Amino acid sequence: MARAQRHYIPGQVWHITHRCHKRDFLLRFAKDRRMWLQWVFEARKRYGLVILNYVVTSNHIHLLVVDDGDRETIPKSIQLIAGRTGQEYNKRKNRKGGYWEDRYHATAIETGEHLLRCLVYIDLNMVRAGVVNHPSEWSFGGYNEIQGPRRKCVLVAYERLRELAGFDSYDAFRVAHKEWVSGKLNNGNNIHQSRWTQSIAVGSERFVEETKKNLGILAKGRKVLERGRNFQLREPVVSYIAVFDTKNGDIAPKNGYFWQTNSEFSMR
Repeated sequence: MARAQRHYIPGQVWHITHRCHKRDFLLRFAKDRRMWLQWVFEARKRYGLVILNYVVTSNHIHLLVVDDGDRETIPKSIQLIAGRTGQEYNKRKNRKGGYWEDRYHATAIETGEHLLRCLVYIDLNMVRAGVVNHPSEWSFGGYNEIQGPRRKCVLVAYERLRELAGFDSYDAFRVAHKEWVSGKLNNGNNIHQSRWTQSIAVGSERFVEETKKNLGILAKGRKVLERGRNFQLREPVVSYIAVFDTKNGDIAPKNGYFWQTNSEFSMR
């Protein structure tokens, strides 16, 4: 399958999802999840990757970032994180073959309330999976770091997150974030929402239309859909089930917009 061309939208927030090869549980051990986080930290130092939230599960990852650098910051960062994580795992296990699916999925997220909703959706990933009862119980996600900012080994760009979420102070943002998480848990509304992982863009109608315009030819054939208070840029659903074994289902890469990456991802 030919790889999509990169597209650069300065200042854009992206929700990135990336699956292990054939949805295998290659991140099931804590040491492998820690390894992924260590390379995220290295990408922040090396390339200036601006991280807003993250979670690493047993067979896929979520990474919320903002494109505040040059056009190569995000592709190079994902190449480093995915490539080194896969290389170290294969070396330790004396394993050959792909560790990740070749292409990661990126959804453009509007700032403000839509960003906060996406943030909470990422936080609650392992609660939806039935692994924990509250995101604070999962040490491989950004919830605890957002609620209690670190002085060392910092991943989240706290002030940038506050600014993009539309709050005047970090304390006010932190309170709102905690309340949104609690609200989702208490009202039983913590369900899978494909817009965050399968859309090309999520936000207001104006934002989605502008993103479609910015993508140009890459958005040809995509449809702007309204779902409640959200608009999405999607393309017609195409069956993906014949390509991958579905027993380890998590995120689905269909309806996606992808950056081009090089062969370091697959390590075949």
